[in-house]
Amino acid sequence: MVKNAKAKTQKPKLRVKTGDTVRVLRGKDRGKKGKILAVFPREERVLVEGISMVFRHVRPRRAGEKGQRVQVAAPVPVSRVQLVCSSCKKGTRVGVRFEGDTRVRFCKQCEAVIE
Repeated sequence: MVKNAKAKTQKPKLRVKTGDTVRVLRGKDRGKKGKILAVFPREERVLVEGISMVFRHVRPRRAGEKGQRVQVAAPVPVSRVQLVCSSCKKGTRVGVRFEGDTRVRFCKQCEAVIE
């Protein structure tokens, strides 16, 4: 059941994107850093390389092949990760401003533009 009808149709605005380096704030991988592989805005989750690893049980596909357990990364809520600034190398909040006609993200600590 959806709490808000708009929430289902409107895409939430996330301040992280694919390729960003993030630090995990909570959970079993707290303190680890990794690169974002995929972003799922509707679920408000991100897939971070090497973080939240889980086992998937794979069935055998052909005769004579064995089933196996494959370790894959599971999506993490976006609220549990924090962007790491490329210039000051610290976990930081992200601000958004317009420079001319372009929208840029910036580090709230050192004011550097995040690319």
